[in-house]
Amino acid sequence: MPKTVLITGCSSGFGEAAAHHFADRGWNVVATMRRPETGGALAARDGVLVTRLDVEDPSSIEIAIAEAIERFGRIDVLVNNAGFGLFGVFEQTPPARIAQQFAVNLFGVMDVTRAILPHFRAHRSGVIVNVSSGAGVFALPMISLYSASKFALEGFSESLSYELASVGITVKVVEPGGVTSTKFGERSAVEAGSAERIADYDPFIAGAEAVFAGLRAGRANATSAEVAEVIFAAATDGTDRLRYVATKDIEPLVRARRETSEDAYMAFMRARVAPKLPA
Repeated sequence: MPKTVLITGCSSGFGEAAAHHFADRGWNVVATMRRPETGGALAARDGVLVTRLDVEDPSSIEIAIAEAIERFGRIDVLVNNAGFGLFGVFEQTPPARIAQQFAVNLFGVMDVTRAILPHFRAHRSGVIVNVSSGAGVFALPMISLYSASKFALEGFSESLSYELASVGITVKVVEPGGVTSTKFGERSAVEAGSAERIADYDPFIAGAEAVFAGLRAGRANATSAEVAEVIFAAATDGTDRLRYVATKDIEPLVRARRETSEDAYMAFMRARVAPKLPA
Protein backbone atom coordinates (compact mmCIF):
# COMPACT_ATOMS: atom_id res chain seq x y z
CA MET A 1 0.00 0.00 0.00
CA PRO A 2 1.29 3.51 -0.79
CA LYS A 3 2.30 5.58 2.20
CA THR A 4 0.57 8.88 2.94
CA VAL A 5 2.02 12.30 3.74
CA LEU A 6 0.14 15.35 5.01
CA ILE A 7 1.81 18.66 4.14
CA THR A 8 0.77 22.12 5.33
CA GLY A 9 1.17 25.29 3.27
CA CYS A 10 0.93 23.71 -0.19
CA SER A 11 -0.34 26.72 -2.12
CA SER A 12 3.20 27.66 -3.21
CA GLY A 13 6.91 27.31 -2.44
CA PHE A 14 8.30 24.37 -0.50
CA GLY A 15 4.89 22.90 0.30
CA GLU A 16 3.71 22.80 -3.30
CA ALA A 17 7.05 21.41 -4.50
CA ALA A 18 7.09 18.77 -1.77
CA ALA A 19 3.53 17.69 -2.59
CA HIS A 20 4.49 17.10 -6.22
CA HIS A 21 7.74 15.38 -5.19
CA PHE A 22 5.99 12.86 -2.94
CA ALA A 23 3.24 12.27 -5.52
CA ASP A 24 5.86 11.66 -8.23
CA ARG A 25 7.21 8.83 -6.07
CA GLY A 26 3.86 7.09 -5.64
CA TRP A 27 2.83 8.48 -2.27
CA ASN A 28 -0.67 9.48 -1.33
CA VAL A 29 -0.50 13.20 -0.62
CA VAL A 30 -2.77 15.34 1.53
CA ALA A 31 -1.92 18.81 0.25
CA THR A 32 -3.39 21.33 2.66
CA MET A 33 -3.72 25.07 2.30
CA ARG A 34 -5.86 27.94 3.56
CA ARG A 35 -7.60 28.33 0.20
CA PRO A 36 -7.87 24.90 -1.47
CA GLU A 37 -9.52 26.41 -4.53
CA THR A 38 -6.03 27.57 -5.55
CA GLY A 39 -4.62 24.04 -5.62
CA GLY A 40 -5.99 22.96 -8.98
CA ALA A 41 -2.73 21.52 -10.36
CA LEU A 42 -2.32 19.29 -7.32
CA ALA A 43 -6.00 18.34 -7.16
CA ALA A 44 -5.80 17.05 -10.73
CA ARG A 45 -3.23 14.42 -9.75
CA ASP A 46 -4.10 10.85 -8.80
CA GLY A 47 -3.58 10.08 -5.15
CA VAL A 48 -3.62 13.73 -4.09
CA LEU A 49 -6.24 15.17 -1.76
CA VAL A 50 -6.33 18.96 -1.65
CA THR A 51 -8.13 20.20 1.43
CA ARG A 52 -8.36 23.21 3.71
CA LEU A 53 -6.09 23.56 6.72
CA ASP A 54 -5.36 26.91 8.32
CA VAL A 55 -2.84 26.48 11.14
CA GLU A 56 -4.52 29.38 12.97
CA ASP A 57 -7.88 27.53 12.91
CA PRO A 58 -7.79 24.44 15.16
CA SER A 59 -11.07 23.07 13.82
CA SER A 60 -9.68 23.02 10.28
CA ILE A 61 -6.70 20.99 11.51
CA GLU A 62 -8.91 18.31 13.05
CA ILE A 63 -11.14 18.17 9.97
CA ALA A 64 -8.21 17.87 7.55
CA ILE A 65 -6.61 15.03 9.52
CA ALA A 66 -9.91 13.16 9.77
CA GLU A 67 -10.54 13.62 6.05
CA ALA A 68 -7.06 12.33 5.24
CA ILE A 69 -7.51 9.19 7.35
CA GLU A 70 -10.96 8.56 5.88
CA ARG A 71 -9.57 8.88 2.32
CA PHE A 72 -6.29 6.97 2.66
CA GLY A 73 -6.66 4.88 5.83
CA ARG A 74 -3.70 6.31 7.70
CA ILE A 75 -1.04 9.04 7.67
CA ASP A 76 2.64 8.08 7.80
CA VAL A 77 4.40 11.45 7.57
CA LEU A 78 3.52 15.00 8.60
CA VAL A 79 5.40 17.90 6.98
CA ASN A 80 4.89 21.13 8.93
CA ASN A 81 5.74 23.64 6.21
CA ALA A 82 3.25 26.51 6.52
CA GLY A 83 4.92 29.75 7.54
CA PHE A 84 5.70 33.34 6.68
CA GLY A 85 8.36 35.90 7.53
CA LEU A 86 8.21 39.39 9.01
CA PHE A 87 10.98 41.63 7.70
CA GLY A 88 11.84 44.92 9.36
CA VAL A 89 12.97 46.61 12.53
CA PHE A 90 11.45 45.11 15.69
CA GLU A 91 10.31 48.43 17.18
CA GLN A 92 8.39 49.28 14.01
CA THR A 93 6.41 46.02 14.00
CA PRO A 94 2.88 46.09 15.48
CA PRO A 95 2.25 43.63 18.33
CA ALA A 96 -0.58 41.98 16.39
CA ARG A 97 1.79 41.05 13.57
CA ILE A 98 4.33 39.72 16.08
CA ALA A 99 1.63 37.51 17.59
CA GLN A 100 0.70 36.20 14.14
CA GLN A 101 4.33 35.43 13.33
CA PHE A 102 4.44 33.04 16.26
CA ALA A 103 0.87 31.82 15.73
CA VAL A 104 1.78 30.54 12.27
CA ASN A 105 5.45 29.55 12.52
CA LEU A 106 5.40 28.02 16.00
CA PHE A 107 1.98 27.58 17.59
CA GLY A 108 0.52 26.35 14.30
CA VAL A 109 3.20 23.67 14.11
CA MET A 110 2.44 22.69 17.69
CA ASP A 111 -1.31 22.49 17.05
CA VAL A 112 -1.00 20.35 13.92
CA THR A 113 1.52 18.09 15.65
CA ARG A 114 -0.65 17.69 18.74
CA ALA A 115 -3.66 16.82 16.57
CA ILE A 116 -1.86 14.04 14.68
CA LEU A 117 0.01 12.46 17.60
CA PRO A 118 -2.84 10.18 18.77
CA HIS A 119 -2.96 8.69 15.26
CA PHE A 120 0.82 8.17 15.17
CA ARG A 121 0.88 6.73 18.69
CA ALA A 122 -1.85 4.24 17.78
CA HIS A 123 0.46 2.86 15.07
CA ARG A 124 3.66 3.30 17.14
CA SER A 125 5.17 4.97 14.09
CA GLY A 126 5.24 8.22 12.14
CA VAL A 127 7.65 10.89 10.97
CA ILE A 128 7.27 14.62 11.61
CA VAL A 129 9.31 16.93 9.37
CA ASN A 130 9.40 20.55 10.55
CA VAL A 131 10.56 23.06 7.96
CA SER A 132 12.77 25.55 9.78
CA SER A 133 15.27 27.95 8.19
CA GLY A 134 18.88 28.99 8.26
CA ALA A 135 17.43 31.86 10.30
CA GLY A 136 16.68 29.27 12.97
CA VAL A 137 20.41 28.54 13.27
CA PHE A 138 21.91 32.02 12.96
CA ALA A 139 20.33 35.47 13.22
CA LEU A 140 20.44 38.24 10.62
CA PRO A 141 19.49 41.92 10.86
CA MET A 142 15.90 42.91 10.04
CA ILE A 143 14.40 39.45 10.68
CA SER A 144 14.45 39.33 14.48
CA LEU A 145 10.86 38.09 14.73
CA TYR A 146 11.08 35.50 11.97
CA SER A 147 14.38 34.29 13.41
CA ALA A 148 12.92 34.13 16.92
CA SER A 149 10.04 31.98 15.68
CA LYS A 150 12.42 29.60 13.90
CA PHE A 151 14.87 29.44 16.85
CA ALA A 152 11.87 28.44 18.96
CA LEU A 153 10.82 25.84 16.39
CA GLU A 154 14.32 24.33 16.48
CA GLY A 155 14.28 24.02 20.25
CA PHE A 156 10.75 22.61 20.27
CA SER A 157 11.65 20.05 17.61
CA GLU A 158 14.80 18.84 19.36
CA SER A 159 13.11 18.46 22.73
CA LEU A 160 10.07 16.80 21.13
CA SER A 161 12.30 14.30 19.33
CA TYR A 162 13.39 12.85 22.67
CA GLU A 163 9.82 12.51 23.90
CA LEU A 164 8.38 10.96 20.76
CA ALA A 165 11.20 8.47 20.19
CA SER A 166 9.78 6.63 23.20
CA VAL A 167 6.55 5.93 21.27
CA GLY A 168 8.10 5.14 17.88
CA ILE A 169 7.75 8.60 16.28
CA THR A 170 10.68 10.40 14.61
CA VAL A 171 11.15 14.18 14.38
CA LYS A 172 13.19 15.87 11.64
CA VAL A 173 14.16 19.50 10.99
CA VAL A 174 14.90 20.82 7.48
CA GLU A 175 16.85 24.10 7.27
CA PRO A 176 16.66 25.93 3.90
CA GLY A 177 18.39 29.19 3.06
CA GLY A 178 17.83 31.51 0.13
CA VAL A 179 15.56 30.03 -2.51
CA THR A 180 14.60 31.60 -5.83
CA SER A 181 11.33 29.84 -6.62
CA THR A 182 9.27 30.98 -3.65
CA LYS A 183 7.17 34.04 -2.86
CA PHE A 184 8.77 34.47 0.58
CA GLY A 185 10.83 37.49 -0.46
CA GLU A 186 7.85 39.22 -2.05
CA ARG A 187 5.76 38.73 1.08
CA SER A 188 8.55 39.96 3.33
CA ALA A 189 8.88 43.12 1.22
CA VAL A 190 5.16 43.78 1.62
CA GLU A 191 5.47 43.32 5.38
CA ALA A 192 8.37 45.78 5.55
CA GLY A 193 6.48 48.34 3.49
CA SER A 194 3.46 48.21 5.80
CA ALA A 195 5.45 48.89 8.99
CA GLU A 196 5.23 52.19 10.86
CA ARG A 197 8.41 54.11 10.00
CA ILE A 198 10.76 55.35 12.74
CA ALA A 199 13.23 57.70 11.08
CA ASP A 200 16.04 56.98 13.57
CA TYR A 201 16.43 53.55 11.98
CA ASP A 202 16.70 54.79 8.38
CA PRO A 203 20.54 54.59 8.22
CA PHE A 204 20.49 51.08 9.69
CA ILE A 205 17.77 49.93 7.29
CA ALA A 206 19.66 51.30 4.30
CA GLY A 207 22.81 49.54 5.47
CA ALA A 208 20.96 46.27 6.09
CA GLU A 209 19.39 46.36 2.64
CA ALA A 210 22.87 46.79 1.16
CA VAL A 211 24.08 43.78 3.15
CA PHE A 212 21.23 41.60 1.88
CA ALA A 213 21.81 42.77 -1.69
CA GLY A 214 25.45 41.73 -1.37
CA LEU A 215 24.54 38.34 0.09
CA ARG A 216 22.05 37.70 -2.72
CA ALA A 217 24.58 38.68 -5.38
CA GLY A 218 27.22 36.37 -4.03
CA ARG A 219 25.30 33.14 -3.69
CA ALA A 220 23.82 30.44 -5.89
CA ASN A 221 20.24 30.03 -4.76
CA ALA A 222 18.54 26.66 -4.66
CA THR A 223 15.01 26.04 -5.88
CA SER A 224 11.92 24.89 -4.03
CA ALA A 225 12.18 21.57 -5.90
CA GLU A 226 15.67 21.01 -4.47
CA VAL A 227 14.42 21.72 -0.96
CA ALA A 228 11.56 19.29 -1.59
CA GLU A 229 14.15 16.59 -2.30
CA VAL A 230 15.69 17.18 1.13
CA ILE A 231 12.27 17.09 2.80
CA PHE A 232 11.57 13.75 1.10
CA ALA A 233 14.97 12.38 2.10
CA ALA A 234 14.44 13.41 5.71
CA ALA A 235 11.03 11.75 5.73
CA THR A 236 12.20 8.48 4.22
CA ASP A 237 15.84 7.80 5.18
CA GLY A 238 14.85 5.66 8.16
CA THR A 239 17.39 7.25 10.50
CA ASP A 240 17.11 9.19 13.74
CA ARG A 241 19.08 12.13 12.30
CA LEU A 242 17.48 15.37 13.49
CA ARG A 243 18.74 18.24 11.29
CA TYR A 244 19.20 18.61 7.53
CA VAL A 245 20.78 21.71 5.97
CA ALA A 246 18.85 22.00 2.71
CA THR A 247 20.77 24.60 0.66
CA LYS A 248 24.48 25.16 0.13
CA ASP A 249 24.34 28.96 0.46
CA ILE A 250 23.93 28.81 4.25
CA GLU A 251 26.54 26.13 4.92
CA PRO A 252 29.33 28.63 5.86
CA LEU A 253 27.05 30.38 8.35
CA VAL A 254 25.84 27.09 9.82
CA ARG A 255 29.43 25.87 10.23
CA ALA A 256 30.40 29.14 11.90
CA ARG A 257 27.51 28.78 14.36
CA ARG A 258 27.95 25.09 15.14
CA GLU A 259 31.68 24.47 14.74
CA THR A 260 33.44 27.55 16.18
CA SER A 261 33.61 29.37 19.48
CA GLU A 262 31.11 32.06 20.40
CA ASP A 263 33.71 34.80 19.98
CA ALA A 264 34.79 33.51 16.59
CA TYR A 265 31.19 33.17 15.45
CA MET A 266 30.22 36.69 16.47
CA ALA A 267 33.31 38.18 14.84
CA PHE A 268 32.54 36.26 11.64
CA MET A 269 28.90 37.38 11.59
CA ARG A 270 29.58 41.03 12.44
CA ALA A 271 32.12 41.23 9.62
CA ARG A 272 29.73 39.59 7.18
CA VAL A 273 26.22 40.87 7.97
CA ALA A 274 26.39 43.89 10.27
CA PRO A 275 25.29 47.00 8.31
CA LYS A 276 27.95 49.62 7.64
CA LEU A 277 26.61 52.84 9.13
CA PRO A 278 27.72 56.41 8.31
CA ALA A 279 30.16 57.94 10.78
